[in-house]
Amino acid sequence: MANHLNTPLPAVGLWSMELRGAADPAIRDAATELDEQGFRALWVPGLDGGGAVDDVGHLLGAAPHATIALGVLAIWGQDPTALGDRLAALDAAHGPRTVFGFGVSNAHSAAQAGQDYGRPVESMSRWLDSLDAAPRPVPVERRILGALGPRMADLAADRTAGWHPFMVTPDYSAVQRERVGAQPLIAPHLAVVLDKNPERARAAARAGIGMFIGFPTYRANLARLGFTDDDLVPGGSDRLIDALVAWGDLDAVATRIREHLDAGANHVALHVLRPDDPGRPALPLPQWRDLAALLPTFTPAPATH
Repeated sequence: MANHLNTPLPAVGLWSMELRGAADPAIRDAATELDEQGFRALWVPGLDGGGAVDDVGHLLGAAPHATIALGVLAIWGQDPTALGDRLAALDAAHGPRTVFGFGVSNAHSAAQAGQDYGRPVESMSRWLDSLDAAPRPVPVERRILGALGPRMADLAADRTAGWHPFMVTPDYSAVQRERVGAQPLIAPHLAVVLDKNPERARAAARAGIGMFIGFPTYRANLARLGFTDDDLVPGGSDRLIDALVAWGDLDAVATRIREHLDAGANHVALHVLRPDDPGRPALPLPQWRDLAALLPTFTPAPATH
């Protein structure tokens, strides 16, 4: 099946946990500023789904020129019919500027929803069957998967517009593009620390994404990318952190973005981790404003159709 994303994504966007809870006027004001600064793609995590689609609606209203992507929503406990209806309502109110990302999360997430995790690729395939059978399904070209391994990536290429990998290197984009060809969207998440001090930057990176290195799915993918047990220690080795996180000044971040795009990614979603207090849930407005200066550097991602 020749699928492509029919909702525009530029080469660079922002991924932000802080933009969840968008009923808050301060968050909507921030989204409006990002839109005015030229960001044309804003990603928010779907997590278990609580309030996620409501947040998308608020952000669509606050950022009238941007695509809003859920990256990604755990499928457990989600009603495919309700999701299709919600997407139709968002389109009617704001135009077709929404991308839904779906993921299997983990066995604990499935158990909390009273469901059997099973084999991840098979579980996702069955859930996509239900999504396709809904009265108003989420169209293939408006959905992506959270995928890492080759089997889930192949499912994404076959049954969605592509996928949104988390915690990967440019080598990952290169390997996957070689495997799947030019068609599917590959839109990696890229953590960013705007600090040139190695110790502070790596500490912020570990505080922000270090916990994921202990998750089996991420460990397996990082091992496929050539990292060893010496790298996959709690918080990650310096070599691993430096490979996964763009830290330093704007030029260093631009270089890493370009590496992903040159390797075959269509879009890079930047996730700011703050060195001052990475655990504090505050809006990183200064860093977002700094990153906006990079937008003219990158031309729109090439069309995938």
